[in-house]
Amino acid sequence: MFKPSTTQFLKPELGGIPKKTSNKTRLFKLPRFGGFKVFPENFEIERDKILDPGGDAVLQWNRVFLFWCLVALYVDPLFFFLSSVKNTGRSSCMTTDLKLGIVVTFFRTLADLFYVLHIFIKFRTAYVSRTSRVFGRGELVKDPKLIARRYLRSDFIVDLVACLPLPQIVSWFILPSIRSSHSDHTTNALVLIVLVQYIPRLYLIFPLSAEIIKATGVVTTTAWAGAAYNLLQYMLASHILGAAWYLLSVERQATCWKEECHRELGPIQCVTDFFDCGALNRDDRNKWQNVTVVFSNCDPSNKIRFTFGIFADALTKNVVSSPFLQKYLYCLWFGLQNLSSYGQNLDTSTSVLETMFAILVAIFGLVLFALLIGNMQTYLQSITVRLEEWRLKRRDTEEWMGHRQLPQNLRERVRRFVQYKWLATRGVDEETILHSLPADLRRDIQRHLCLDLVRRVPLFAQMDDQLLDAICERLVSSLSTQGNYIVREGDPVTEMLFIIRGKLESSTTNGGRTGFFNSITLKPGEFCGEELLAWALLPKSKVNLPSSTRTVRALEEVEAFALQAEDLKFVANQFRRLHSKKLQHTFRYYSHQWRTWAACFVQVAWRRYKRRMLAKSLSLAESYSSYEEEEALAAAAAEEIMSQQEERQSSTPSRHHTSIGKPHFAATVLASRFAKNTRRASRKMKDVEVPMLPKPEEPDFSVDAD
Repeated sequence: MFKPSTTQFLKPELGGIPKKTSNKTRLFKLPRFGGFKVFPENFEIERDKILDPGGDAVLQWNRVFLFWCLVALYVDPLFFFLSSVKNTGRSSCMTTDLKLGIVVTFFRTLADLFYVLHIFIKFRTAYVSRTSRVFGRGELVKDPKLIARRYLRSDFIVDLVACLPLPQIVSWFILPSIRSSHSDHTTNALVLIVLVQYIPRLYLIFPLSAEIIKATGVVTTTAWAGAAYNLLQYMLASHILGAAWYLLSVERQATCWKEECHRELGPIQCVTDFFDCGALNRDDRNKWQNVTVVFSNCDPSNKIRFTFGIFADALTKNVVSSPFLQKYLYCLWFGLQNLSSYGQNLDTSTSVLETMFAILVAIFGLVLFALLIGNMQTYLQSITVRLEEWRLKRRDTEEWMGHRQLPQNLRERVRRFVQYKWLATRGVDEETILHSLPADLRRDIQRHLCLDLVRRVPLFAQMDDQLLDAICERLVSSLSTQGNYIVREGDPVTEMLFIIRGKLESSTTNGGRTGFFNSITLKPGEFCGEELLAWALLPKSKVNLPSSTRTVRALEEVEAFALQAEDLKFVANQFRRLHSKKLQHTFRYYSHQWRTWAACFVQVAWRRYKRRMLAKSLSLAESYSSYEEEEALAAAAAEEIMSQQEERQSSTPSRHHTSIGKPHFAATVLASRFAKNTRRASRKMKDVEVPMLPKPEEPDFSVDAD
């Protein structure tokens, strides 16, 4: 939605009616209506891009610039190796390594370009106003004029001195022009120029590291990188010391030649120009080297009156005349050795400058070595701090179990659980970390960790994202070792467990019923503690938690998410938003309590049906046999009556025979009554109920919350 503004059209600096538009000042293409531009309400033209000092771009640049600062600090002492001594038979001379000079100049110039770029970036980096630091981060000042004014008053001079190419100018322009007349001052001028720039360049590392630490907390992200960074700084100090020792050794050699040259009284006068390798082809120099004793009097292997002190090794071992790699490695070893031993191996002379150099080596060696050991110990201890805490906790656990005299089986279970918890979490308290984060970030992290796992549970597969977020936010991790009982039959159920890894055994005896046992195995994606869900879905849940109908035991190491009773009650109120029938069928299908009840119900129904069929067959067989007995008795009674009538007709019956027939008829009547009572009793037995497993409590998915 765009809103035209009359004031914006009339302002020429906003480009209200421009003749020519510049692509540099437009952030995006603006729509046109006629001859006017239409600006959005929040549109602002930024002519100069100002960087945020806490942004990612500035942070990445600080890391890159810190690397090139270290490169520059490493390259500058390499200028000290340009001067060397060349042995030519009985004589020697001073020369300059041109190949090394080209390589060192290239890297030094490349590092200078980064210093110049750093100055430009600081002119475009905002700063935090001091008056706005009362609360929070503070307000950024983005005015380019204020930024430039502040930078020119603070660090601009130091950055400008650090970026000047002074060693290149001195080495390639100034020194060659004065070498013929001032060859003995070559090393002194080079040392002075390098030291002038080395101090500000070394100073820049400290505020740069402070800015990185202020933005991220640490210079390096890992402990090993931090240890390597501190070791690199110590190696850099050794590199500087070795290069300075080499340059001072060369100058010590030149000083000896100069003194002996002034003392020498020969047929050919000694001049300092003879010590330059550029004079090797001169005739007077060749005649002089045949008669001079300057080089023999400056050989430390001979008995001479000139003392070289701590620089004698560089001359006796021909370090000053060796190839670059050999002399560099030897000088680096010299620096490491004397910094680590605080200069105890240095055999100094009575020279004031040499003694001061040895004192500085001892002081800086002590300070740098202490800093190295302290920082290395800090970084390396941070790697094993969790392991050490776990060892202390394990030792305290062992002492406690020994003090309480726990049996061996309980001790093994405790050790197994502590070991498994260490392997699963590495000593990190996840709950503390999550609770320290904002609610929105904690919700997103929980969703990332738990959402895919929760979707594996069929009970939650059909839920919407809002409900799944509520579940993920309240899930807590749970670890169980092999043989650990999650809950026992009859104990109150305090949590609902969703298995991620491992297997659980769920068994029941139906409250201790004799001869009844049911056992199933719960695998990843399944759950236990569904009694708690039925309890939470009641409109008015009881204060007492429901009792468990099953015993749940871990068959192996189990990782799961647990939903506590109070959290489940909140989630259960959200269940009513779903379709009740669908959720009810899903709950019944995946609930092992309902599965067990259904299996027992089918078994009891089948057994009842078998007993009913058996009773029916027995009843039919019994009724058929009783019917045959009645017919036989009736036939016998009829035959007896017929025979009595025949006897009565043939002769006069006596009283004795009449009295015998009546008892047989009474017995027949009693037998038929007994058969009827037996059939009636068998019919009543068929209606007797056989005890079975009680039906689980039905969750009320349809009742709305009060």
